Amino acid sequence: MLDKRRAGSAGTVLGMRYLRTPDDRFDSLPGYDFEPHYLEVPDGEGGTLRVHHLDEGPADGEVVLLMHGEPSWSYLYRKMIPVLTGAGLRVVAPDLVGFGRSDKPTETGDYTYARHVEWMRSALFDGLGLQAVTLFGQDWGGLIGLRLVAEHGDRFARVCVANTGMPVGHGATEAFRAWRDFSQSAEVLPVGQIVAGGTVDGLTEQEVAAYDAPFPDEAHKAGARIFPALVPLEPDDPAVPDNVAAWESLERFDRPFLVAFSDSDPITGGGDGVFHERIPGTHGQPHTTIEGAGHFLQEDRGPEVAELLVSWIRG
Repeated sequence: MLDKRRAGSAGTVLGMRYLRTPDDRFDSLPGYDFEPHYLEVPDGEGGTLRVHHLDEGPADGEVVLLMHGEPSWSYLYRKMIPVLTGAGLRVVAPDLVGFGRSDKPTETGDYTYARHVEWMRSALFDGLGLQAVTLFGQDWGGLIGLRLVAEHGDRFARVCVANTGMPVGHGATEAFRAWRDFSQSAEVLPVGQIVAGGTVDGLTEQEVAAYDAPFPDEAHKAGARIFPALVPLEPDDPAVPDNVAAWESLERFDRPFLVAFSDSDPITGGGDGVFHERIPGTHGQPHTTIEGAGHFLQEDRGPEVAELLVSWIRG
């Protein structure tokens, strides 16, 4: 499936080359028996890409948008979804392009920060028509999700951020720089083990295998490989102006904005302060620290985080 593209007129071939992970890779994953849903988004080069998302709970329920980051996928939210849907909420959890059951462009150069934002905008707003959304964004789920909030604030009722940020050319921790260097130089990117290493409690062998499921080989990992290098940590990064503009918008965002970082994440530790300082919607909210949780707090304390969201939304 290496050359999946759409034929155009006069023998031209439109769109990006991409891979599509075989469905049987997702059979019998522990704790993940959700129905897949798909829609198409423009790839930006004349073709389309298929984006996968979960859509659980009552169709008329208040929408909670769960956005994952690097190098995970919607499997990350399997412990949170039942708590949220049990409270009558509708949960939408997309797989970013390059991850999970979504299509995976094969060239690292096909992935940019701006394209990820546009792919998700197209899927969530053009495709699903989501309104009155509660966003929960962690890692790149925050980097992308916050851009959507900044650029389409009328779509969001409230926002919760956890272990994330939105850099504007500076601010990386030493732990992140080490991770970025490893991701660009490692011959094999061990996705499941990377996620396990970002937890306090660890993962079972079956859970590690589930995180590896979308990536049968290194050719499927172009997105996972390049993502750390797309974080705009240098002043001349092409994403910096867009993020600066996004911060200016968020400085006017006065809807409820909750900060819930974990206590054991060397990657984003200390990054919660900027949200308190700059976003008016944080005032008066029940901010908390998730104890006993690493970077992937959804793994370590998933039900607890979900219960926090339910209480906050209902409150």
